[in-house]
Amino acid sequence: MSKVFPRIGRRRALQCAAVGFVVFGLLLWWLLPLGEEPPSGTITFSTGTSRGVYQDYGRRLRTELGKDMPGLKVKLLTSAGSQENVRRVATGEADFTIAAADAVETYELRNRTGARQLRGVARLYDDYVQLVVPRDSDIESVADLRHKRVAIGLPNSGVRLIAGRVLRAAGIDPAKDITPMSDGIDTGPGRLRQDKIDAFFWSGGLPTNGLVELARKFAFRFIPIEGDLVAKLHAQGQVSRYYRTTNMPASAYPSVQQGSTVATIAVSNLLMTRKDMDPRLTEWITRTVIKSRDGIGHHVHSAQLVDLRTAIYTDPLALQEGARRYYRSVKP
Repeated sequence: MSKVFPRIGRRRALQCAAVGFVVFGLLLWWLLPLGEEPPSGTITFSTGTSRGVYQDYGRRLRTELGKDMPGLKVKLLTSAGSQENVRRVATGEADFTIAAADAVETYELRNRTGARQLRGVARLYDDYVQLVVPRDSDIESVADLRHKRVAIGLPNSGVRLIAGRVLRAAGIDPAKDITPMSDGIDTGPGRLRQDKIDAFFWSGGLPTNGLVELARKFAFRFIPIEGDLVAKLHAQGQVSRYYRTTNMPASAYPSVQQGSTVATIAVSNLLMTRKDMDPRLTEWITRTVIKSRDGIGHHVHSAQLVDLRTAIYTDPLALQEGARRYYRSVKP
């Protein structure tokens, strides 16, 4: 009897090991194609301004890409935001970027250089419009911004695009009825603290580090965007169809919101490239984006919303061939 048990133990151990190898093999098959040499070379990724979500996400995605493709060098370019990002990819200045869907549609409607070459890789997360004023401000609505000093985002940013549309929906001409300031999330918070502006628009993922940092130093609040204003915004047609009504959850900036949600609008962000980008490289990048969601999301909370089931919806862009291959390979 004493000789039987060791044999049974060894047999079970071998069986468990075999099962483990199978599971490990299946996991590798999903994460990285077995027997396939990772793509190499150099790509350029256009991100965003400092303290913004695009830049933070881009840095962390570069780290994840380096793990899966050690031979791939990723150059990061800072930018003003969505409008500049779209132009850079369309003209070949950058290979991949993140941009809001309304900025992509605007570029296409204006038939700008390379617009027809743009392709989607993944829908990532939503940007929320955040209109910030000092806590003791007399501003209570978008209409109250008339004759105020308002930061509407950097030129060529997605913030400026959406801020202009929100202001016009409120009956405010951004060029005449306010003193427009070209501040983004990098400089807007500091200038608000210094009383150099009365309000600033920001459109970004939740929470945005620039506002988290501001909340530690300065008392501010958010102005809601709701009701008739949203209806008038949607009445502008075409691009405005990408704006959906929503609420910033109370958990976004707890010390500021103090348990209350804030009515606003949101627009989806797209990871994008061009039609002529190597499909194999794009497939690998798409895989890394999906599988690194939790790792990146631990630091960039917006990234937690990246989802395989919704990533394929990159409207107004058709999927790039490499991204399509990846989604087909993991389709149940």
